[in-house]
Amino acid sequence: MAKIEILLPAMGEGITEATITQFLKKEGDFVEEEESILEIATDKVDSEIPAPQSGKIAKFLFKEGEVAQVGDVIAILATEGEDVPETVMEETTKTEEPIAIKIDIPLPSTPASSTSQLTSKTENGTFISPLVRTIAQKENISAEVLNQITGSGEGNRITKKDILQYIENTKQGSTENIQEDPIVKKTIPAPQVGITSYTGDNVEIIEMDRMRKLIAQYMLKSKQVSPHVTSFVDVDVTALVQWRNKVKEDFLKKENQKLTFTPIFVEAVAKALKDYPMVNVSVDGDKIIRKKFINVGIATALPSGNLIVPVIKDADEKNLIGITKKVNDLANRARTNKLQPDEIQGSTFTITNLGAFGSTTGTPIINQPEVAILAVGAIKKKPAVIETPQGDTIGIRNIMVLSLSYDHRVVDGALGGMFLKRVAEYLENFDITRSI
Repeated sequence: MAKIEILLPAMGEGITEATITQFLKKEGDFVEEEESILEIATDKVDSEIPAPQSGKIAKFLFKEGEVAQVGDVIAILATEGEDVPETVMEETTKTEEPIAIKIDIPLPSTPASSTSQLTSKTENGTFISPLVRTIAQKENISAEVLNQITGSGEGNRITKKDILQYIENTKQGSTENIQEDPIVKKTIPAPQVGITSYTGDNVEIIEMDRMRKLIAQYMLKSKQVSPHVTSFVDVDVTALVQWRNKVKEDFLKKENQKLTFTPIFVEAVAKALKDYPMVNVSVDGDKIIRKKFINVGIATALPSGNLIVPVIKDADEKNLIGITKKVNDLANRARTNKLQPDEIQGSTFTITNLGAFGSTTGTPIINQPEVAILAVGAIKKKPAVIETPQGDTIGIRNIMVLSLSYDHRVVDGALGGMFLKRVAEYLENFDITRSI
């Protein structure tokens, strides 16, 4: 008998699990080598898992919506036309219910016993899975508190959904999935908050999809983590616009690539980050982590209305042609759901183009764990004062607004302002004689 175990592959640094979102084949189907058999989703991107060789799908070991860890056996492929006995399937273990988001929310202090003493069962005999114990230890939830959580799984087992719901309820001051316990109730007071519920024929209730839920969590977390400050600057990009209009047709013929403004913005930001490396940092507790590499994320709108941030790795080491090819490739594959997981992580700074939708400016939210994000507004023709040796005149210029949101824990107004001004200088002083 020949059988092949199909494993959940490694998908990049820091990615340890994925949700099984959809089966593209059924058990018993014959598949060709490299034919996609199921879809998975990490917290930012969807991917397809292909068959490693031709054969018959004997068994799927996970259900749609469940979460697998990297290295888990997710399916069994039988070759040479043979089936794999059911007993073989039962030997392969799997994880339990899905956890789509890693939530990092500080909890109020718990009783004195150490979370390191968590075992596989609570004091009342309820089973605690390794994943639930890991979450509890990370969030500093003690065994005593776990003992008070009413599990929704079989035999009152505490599931991942239960512990995440507890964390969310704690954040909101609610204890609705906690058993009656005067000590727990005293440590988690419930605030008086009015909630309006809309029902009836004159409203439409739309369930958030997986990606929108994640975006909502990330945006909320960023606002909770980073004290945001936003600075603005007007930039005269007339020379840049004239240069692009002059070379874009030749660029398309020579490189088979459309030359947009985005690669030029990436180039300017990469140069400015080298000039001001303390903007190219992240925060870890009371430590500042300065990155010696420059990876620029490009916020990209998807046809679904959601947002994804593909990353230009080592942007400072690429010329304008290289940046252009990478920007176009990532943007195209983002819109067709073809990005790989490691292509949407590891950014050290993000650019978002508000001008693509006609907005002149905005106050973007920082893409954690970065400490700054640049929003690029629409380029508009405006009357402006032009300084010349012969005196000032009024002329029609191409003006855009750059807005920089930054984390005031580590980026003060002086540093944020100097960095923003340097980006503007690189754009305003663009060499109109530059060749391609």
